[in-house]
Amino acid sequence: MKYAREKAGLSKRALAAAVGISEQLMCDIEAGRRNATPPRLQAFAEALNCPIVVLESKRPAEQDGARQ
Repeated sequence: MKYAREKAGLSKRALAAAVGISEQLMCDIEAGRRNATPPRLQAFAEALNCPIVVLESKRPAEQDGARQ
C-alpha cells in the first residue's frame, strides 16, 4: 500500500480523506495492524489508480521467513 500511495504522490492524510476513513485507520492498515475490507480495498485501488493485487501484497520476506 505504501508503495502505491507514494507512487501516486499522496500523503496518508490525503488517501484517508479520498476513501473516507480516519488518518489513524489509514496508518493502521498501511502498517499491517488492521486489515482493509474488500470494499475498502476497492476504494484504495480506485483512489490510487492501481490494481487491487498491488495492495494485497504480502509482508516483506524477512517477516515471512520468521514464521516458518
